[in-house]
Amino acid sequence: MTSTPTNQPLLKTPLYDLHLASGGKMVPFAGYEMPVQYPMGVKKEHLHTREAAGLFDVSHMGQLILSGADAAAALESLVPVDIIDLPAGKQRYALFTNEQGGIMDDLMVANLGDQLFVVVNAACKQQDIAHLQHHLPDSVQLEVLDERALLALQGPKAAVVLAQLAPEVATMCFMDIQRLAIDGIECIVSRSGYTGEDGFEISVPAEQAVALAEKLTAFGEVEWIGLGARDSLRLECGLCLYGHDLDETTTPVEASLLWAISKVRRRDGERAGGFPGADIILSQIETKSVSRKRVGLVGLSKAPVREGTELFDAEGHSIGVVTSGTSGPTAGKPVSMAYVHTAFAAPETEVYADVRGKKLPMLVTKLPFVPQNYYRGE
Repeated sequence: MTSTPTNQPLLKTPLYDLHLASGGKMVPFAGYEMPVQYPMGVKKEHLHTREAAGLFDVSHMGQLILSGADAAAALESLVPVDIIDLPAGKQRYALFTNEQGGIMDDLMVANLGDQLFVVVNAACKQQDIAHLQHHLPDSVQLEVLDERALLALQGPKAAVVLAQLAPEVATMCFMDIQRLAIDGIECIVSRSGYTGEDGFEISVPAEQAVALAEKLTAFGEVEWIGLGARDSLRLECGLCLYGHDLDETTTPVEASLLWAISKVRRRDGERAGGFPGADIILSQIETKSVSRKRVGLVGLSKAPVREGTELFDAEGHSIGVVTSGTSGPTAGKPVSMAYVHTAFAAPETEVYADVRGKKLPMLVTKLPFVPQNYYRGE
């Protein structure tokens, strides 16, 4: 969890009182009081999301609008991603990089037709806003949407539920986004999320967030889900958590995020480079010369291997560290993500985790640990 300085009061999302009324256990997270779990408990919340539909409050995330004719080109100068050719009604995963090639944050960028809609991580929100304000030209306007909440409805029954309130969502595919009314409430809806399941992220005016949440949880398929299960769900599906699996000292190549670097931004593209740290990142892609890589690990014993656990080879040499770990409720075995020396990054390589003085065997495996179930159309 992200700590908050004691001299700064914790912020509350528009759904705070509803979380309390629903039995949410509140904890500090990224400067907010957020629900870590509900009476159902983390494991059952996790499994419910995989089997039906879970509702998450992610209003602590930063929601931004970029407008102006130069908005796409200006944002593209800060990320290794194709923004200029992002079609209207589509969303894309992106990374803010620094001059050393490190990852400052990961984010979502959507083209609403007349504006770009950007969602950034809560812990990086103020840094990202300052970064944009410093680099965007005067021709691009940045609006921070402080008066909006953000809900994520995730799971195999999410579309069936939401289509009863907004029939248009039934025809949306993974990474589609549009403005639409949900039972009369004007929202921005994307078919996306961070659980590996089909689902939607819904930006809603703050004053209508409680009403929308109550409409959704009135469906028998939908339960409130807290941060604990959100973390285990995203980890099982191989999704990184900023500040844990990604940080300013880690490049996209080390993080095994080559898929997040658009081809047109690489050496052979007309719009190659031009983003912070481009020379370093593109050189790493060409030479494949990185000393460590992010990998998935499956435990060969029953004990979960948590963040911060040191990893060793068979001879007892330190070779890496775990950045995320859980018991894997759906996978049925302990799963972790870690950075290891590249010599140990190949699948089926056995490494050893130091858990309370015991060297527990783990096997490097391909990610994700459980299949991603995004809806890409019939």
